[in-house]
Amino acid sequence: MGLEDKFNNSAENTTGKVKEGVGRATDNERLETEGRADQTRANIKQAGEKIKDAFRS
Repeated sequence: MGLEDKFNNSAENTTGKVKEGVGRATDNERLETEGRADQTRANIKQAGEKIKDAFRS
């Protein structure tokens, strides 16, 4: 997995955590759900990159 991909996935995951936290603090269900979706998307991308790395080795 490239360093840039790791950084982007980590940034997306962190953004999702922040959105989820802000949504929870402000009682905004839409923002909280959007944050969880961002985290899930980042985790799926990261898993895909790990699978690609496994086949490259």
